[in-house]
Amino acid sequence: MTTILNRQVHLVRRPQGAPVPGDFRIVDRPVPVPGEGELLLRNLYLSLDPYMRGRMNDSHGSYAPPYALDAPPGGGTVARVVRSRLDGFAEGDLVVAPDGGWQSFALSDGTGLRRLPNDMAQPSQALGVLGMTGFTAWWGLTAIGRPQAGETLVVSAAGGAVGSVAGQIGRLLGCRVVGIAGGAGKCRQVVEDLGFDACLDHRAPDLAGRLGEAAPDGIDIYFENVGGAVREAVWPRLNTDARVPVCGLVSGYNGVTEDAGGIHALLLSLIVKRIRLQGFLNADHLDSFPDFERQMRGWLDTGQLHAPETIVDGLDQAAAAFVGLFEGHNTGKLVVRLSD
Repeated sequence: MTTILNRQVHLVRRPQGAPVPGDFRIVDRPVPVPGEGELLLRNLYLSLDPYMRGRMNDSHGSYAPPYALDAPPGGGTVARVVRSRLDGFAEGDLVVAPDGGWQSFALSDGTGLRRLPNDMAQPSQALGVLGMTGFTAWWGLTAIGRPQAGETLVVSAAGGAVGSVAGQIGRLLGCRVVGIAGGAGKCRQVVEDLGFDACLDHRAPDLAGRLGEAAPDGIDIYFENVGGAVREAVWPRLNTDARVPVCGLVSGYNGVTEDAGGIHALLLSLIVKRIRLQGFLNADHLDSFPDFERQMRGWLDTGQLHAPETIVDGLDQAAAAFVGLFEGHNTGKLVVRLSD
């Protein structure tokens, strides 16, 4: 008989700059046995997200502790309950586990699990447009951005998991939406498939000049995912009373940032233009999740909102897919589909 093992991807070295495949190693371990009050989960889909890069550093100054070496990084998963020793859960239940991790099987005491319909047609969406990335886009834009019909919204990393949703929500709420993404092909997808009014390639020359043409009346909301040179191009065009939800600063996640200069001018403009600049964590606002899910499901069911995904098959490909995340290889939500 074939012995079933728990395949894991271990973080074996803290990345220096951009992550590389050698920072990870495939390891096979015995399948864990659930104790009293625990569940054994079989992971079906694994979420890969830019924030994971920060947790790979040996730094304790962030909002989450660093990942341990020689162990699988954490990460959200869609999973089936294989064995239950916890009241309220049964074998076969489909759930979202907030920290199922880069592995085939995981133990859970039920904390943070979110139930899904057992026959959900596209379970991976529970990690993307109907999960934490979609919630991040919805809450950041609606609670901090406060979009009004006729306003101009600019979204950086517009082809990514959060940006692609934030821009579509802005469009549904009546904004003119300008995306910024890497590469002409990705910009074309953002306009043609997601309905943005325009999308600018940040790799092409004179981003600031092209932004002025795409947003001639200035920018009322800037959904910040990137920072660096993109932020520097956007900031001078912010209107009085502009709002800036700060979701991420991916340009600096690998230890290289272009944000060293211009900070005094930036802070001064907060005063002069009465700009609202606010960072946020979706985990602080989970009481709003039912409202988010209800509105997003409505838009999805009516075809008003699209949910692009990049699905990579096999846990063995997780490290390469994560490396590609910082090279712009994905469109929309990046998910690993674990093979049986």
